[in-house]
Amino acid sequence: MNSKFILVFWAIFAIACKKETFNNSRQRPIPDQTALNTLQLNQIQVLGSHNSYHKRMPAKLFDFLKTINFILPAEYKVESLDYDHEPLYTQLDTYGMRSFEIDIYADPNGGRFKNRKGNAFAGLPEASGIAELAQPGYKVMHIPDIDYETHHYTFKSMLTDLKKWSDAHPNHLPIFLLIEGKETTVGDFLGFIGFATAVRFTPALTDAIDEEIKSVFGNSLDKVITPDKVRGDYTTLEEAVLNNNWPTIGESRGKFIFVMQGASVDDYLVGHPSLKGRAMFTNSTPGKPEAAFVQYNSPVREENSIIDAVQKGYIVRTRSDGPNEENRTGSYANQEAAFRSGGQIISTDYYRPDPRYLTKPAEFTNYSCRFPNGELARINPINAADKQTYGKFAE
Repeated sequence: MNSKFILVFWAIFAIACKKETFNNSRQRPIPDQTALNTLQLNQIQVLGSHNSYHKRMPAKLFDFLKTINFILPAEYKVESLDYDHEPLYTQLDTYGMRSFEIDIYADPNGGRFKNRKGNAFAGLPEASGIAELAQPGYKVMHIPDIDYETHHYTFKSMLTDLKKWSDAHPNHLPIFLLIEGKETTVGDFLGFIGFATAVRFTPALTDAIDEEIKSVFGNSLDKVITPDKVRGDYTTLEEAVLNNNWPTIGESRGKFIFVMQGASVDDYLVGHPSLKGRAMFTNSTPGKPEAAFVQYNSPVREENSIIDAVQKGYIVRTRSDGPNEENRTGSYANQEAAFRSGGQIISTDYYRPDPRYLTKPAEFTNYSCRFPNGELARINPINAADKQTYGKFAE
């Protein structure tokens, strides 16, 4: 065989096999991060995925739900359930996600969600046969009985995998974990035909969330940035935040920040003023003693509110898109507003385009949310505008 032909063949093969990656320090040197590490935690922007664990439901179940879509509450409409995500490792390594949003349901006795009642109406088995679902502990899913497919069945297994990844990448940028405690299900209005209902939160059940975090990360929570560490000597957490007492990026590398939201927040605060002794922050509103993280979902409409919150010292989570919206319209208005606003955590369902744009171009677009030039993270344009020359983030 001609030697030139062999060389050309191997060159083409190498290009075809090349995979996009943000975490590939073994293949290329990491640029100097010294200046970047002096930035504070609230002076960057990262991308994260929305309902990060989510996998698309079985096609037969989706087709059944379409037939009853007209009677379903707004949050259960099928158009908002029709999306899926890559495994968390892929999101971390290939797409540079540094924030994940996880829904959890209390299951203190185990087995509450081991059957999938919606399957009975789609000709699918009701019994999951999944041993993890029979064990006590918090379960990860979007909606029991109908939108239950997930990359991780339990909160603890998800945390274990994330810690393994972190231990293998000890200099990674801090990872935000937005944990939503949920206590409503389809069973609230269809429980009479066997759909599961959720367990209502109590202070003791929220204590159990911290215990699950500590069971993976250890009682000392060395790899976790906690409210106590940010509060320091200030009287309240909000006072510390308004005085910019966030740790630096250098101090935050290799660590996680948990933020609770949803139905569990009020119970989580009981007995823990300003989140003293807690593993997690909470989504809050300015003016409350525990306020450190705030959320604005509509960056176009709420851009000025986001800018104001960022300037004051809060960390803001906002969205660049919604499930089955921008992937259909192709609009970048929300994304551009989110980037401009300085919101530190920007949530997306489309860190890669919806794959259906290739097979159904009349219905789907190649919309995606990425920082310019594929950057892993950005220096915040609002509260660190004078530090844009510090370089590019790695890991």
